[in-house]
Amino acid sequence: MKKRGLLKYIGIVLAAGVLLAGCGSSDKNAEVEKGMQAIEAMDYETAMNSFSKAEELKENPRLIARGRGIACMGQTDYEKAVEYFLECMALSNGVVEDMDYDVNFYLAASYQKLKKYQEAIAVYDAILGMHSGDTDAYYLRGNAYLSLGKYEEAKQDFDQVIKREPYNYSRLIQIYEVLRAAGYRDMGDEYLRAALSEKEKKMNDYEKGRIQFYLEDYKGAQVSLEQAKAEKGAEADVYLYLGMAYEATGDYNYAITNVYNAYLSQKEGTAALYNQLGLCYLKQEQYDAALEAFQSAMQIPDNDMMQTLKFNEIVAYEYLNEFEQATILLDNYLKIYPDDEQAKREYGFLSTR
Repeated sequence: MKKRGLLKYIGIVLAAGVLLAGCGSSDKNAEVEKGMQAIEAMDYETAMNSFSKAEELKENPRLIARGRGIACMGQTDYEKAVEYFLECMALSNGVVEDMDYDVNFYLAASYQKLKKYQEAIAVYDAILGMHSGDTDAYYLRGNAYLSLGKYEEAKQDFDQVIKREPYNYSRLIQIYEVLRAAGYRDMGDEYLRAALSEKEKKMNDYEKGRIQFYLEDYKGAQVSLEQAKAEKGAEADVYLYLGMAYEATGDYNYAITNVYNAYLSQKEGTAALYNQLGLCYLKQEQYDAALEAFQSAMQIPDNDMMQTLKFNEIVAYEYLNEFEQATILLDNYLKIYPDDEQAKREYGFLSTR
């Protein structure tokens, strides 16, 4: 079961702001635009057909190569994606444009998916050569260094990110989670403690409570986040972390009733809040309620958690012993996300039921 399934696509996630951008689009590139729209709908075969039509119509060849590369990433054909991104850059007239910057991020992400970390680092070096202060590039290069076991180099990049974004606590938490996943939790804790020590007076209750949550000071997090919740116009994320803090101390009923559903009874929920409510219901063995929560989240347009939600929906159907429906959904899921190893193992399990 995955709370944050998209995190494993870290290179793609941080480039998502440009994933569907037209990059110089116009009526002259109508088929390219259709291809990008198909990518947004995760219909990669249709996208590739549109790019072939665009080539026949002699639309912008750089946009075509870029689009094909992104579609190949969606199909998890990262080797081919690299070829298309390199083709796109080779078609440059020598003047550095926004597209060169954009495509380099995709190229590096493809190298990381191929576990070609040294090649990815070289691309991030090039990005930083174009934009020396780009914190995304520092952060992602730090990830690549960690994958190579080069902790000191990774730390230098993460230090640069924190120096350049001293009050970006979401980024700080990303760094913490990456370090923790790589086996360097102590270093991640050190970053969080330093932030609390040095900047606590400048933090609001939500920022403080969130850091306390990741430091596993759940009682402290509850106090801070309850204060944030009491403020007028408290956002869904306050309730999300407050609920998780109560879950962490085993108070699932309070999290469901007094936090998640208390928010949903007043305001429109977010995908993340519905998803966490669903996970909490699963822990309580309330499987119908969990399924309803995941499906409610899936109805929220333009949310970035669809992969996680689709997987959790399948899990809920399994718990409900509706194995035929779970198998149908998982088969469709694997067509969209074919490199999800956990889902492949789950498919093997369901095929025996």
